Amino acid sequence: MADAASFSVVTGAFSFSGRFLTERLLAAGERVRTLTGHPRKESPLYNRIEIAPFNFDNPAALVESLRGATTLYNTYWVRFSHGDNTHALAVENTKKLIRAAVEAGVTRMVHVSIANPSLDSPLPYYRGKAELEEAIKASGLSYAILRPTVLFGPHDVLINNIAYLLRRAPFFAIPGDGKYRVQPIFVEDFADLLFQQGHSTGNVVMDAVGPEAYTYQDLVREIASALGIHARIVHLSPALVLTAANLLGKLLGDVLLTKEEIDGLMADLLVSQHPPTGKTKLSEWLRGAGKDSGQIYSSELKRHF
Repeated sequence: MADAASFSVVTGAFSFSGRFLTERLLAAGERVRTLTGHPRKESPLYNRIEIAPFNFDNPAALVESLRGATTLYNTYWVRFSHGDNTHALAVENTKKLIRAAVEAGVTRMVHVSIANPSLDSPLPYYRGKAELEEAIKASGLSYAILRPTVLFGPHDVLINNIAYLLRRAPFFAIPGDGKYRVQPIFVEDFADLLFQQGHSTGNVVMDAVGPEAYTYQDLVREIASALGIHARIVHLSPALVLTAANLLGKLLGDVLLTKEEIDGLMADLLVSQHPPTGKTKLSEWLRGAGKDSGQIYSSELKRHF
């Protein structure tokens, strides 16, 4: 049982990975506070944790919301720019969070980055993540930086929505030759890694990837096969796939795919050169707990905006 006076902070405890992490912290008897812009009263976590706003525009209040915390688990980010919520703003806000953690006396920061970040990347997502890694390393905080590729699990965005389209669309469009790779990690395995690193002390940067790597076209075929669906795959130019995704997005009221995501995928950035850190195979999960994937669409805009 943790010291009742101490607590952990999770940014986005109602989000996908944040929820699974928070459940682990609570099961370990820890007190949890979340910083969030979207408190969800319907969540089973709502009455079990403390809730505070991000307060990025009020640095003093942000510091006070972190004061007394032992560990800060940061899952805050934006998948794509939407309105005023841009990657540049996410970088600025996260730097405010890092400075507030230092001022508040937080002991350790566990930060969710991305596989293959680079300060030289032409993609704002990957460049911004690399910039934040450098800021954390320079902060003086004890840190663990985890670099996931793609998360899968109940109602995830990528795997679930591929399944959703396979179940309904007359064909599935793949940009280019589809031979670039994806190495997804199970969200429960990722939450375990976050929890473990929150209770360690050494500074570490590690990839968070599962045991199976697929070419993108084989990933689509694997999902279809596991769900008993005939995959009608067509190969189109990235521009045509993006146009189709934009049209589908308007019908679904969501952003289905962005040019930056296509560019990152085709640049082979969603795979690791290091040994896997997750143990759950996507192929086995799809034929077990994930057999109903794609029955319901998972909307990024509804989830975060």
